[in-house]
Amino acid sequence: MPKLSCPPTPAEIPKAIDSIKGLVKSFQSGRLTQLTVKEALRNGLVATEVLMWFYIGEIIGKRGLIGYNV
Repeated sequence: MPKLSCPPTPAEIPKAIDSIKGLVKSFQSGRLTQLTVKEALRNGLVATEVLMWFYIGEIIGKRGLIGYNV
């Protein structure tokens, strides 16, 4: 059974920052062209999850699905 994702603890934040720095370095060096299909799919799913949480937060903040009250 897959592990449920949860927000990082304060101790995990420096590791996350280092991970992002490593991703930027690998992007600059061209390593991203050597990803396996499994790694690329996993990265795509993580990006999709982050976007969906953003959109869900927007819907909650607007208190509805359609537009803002201006």
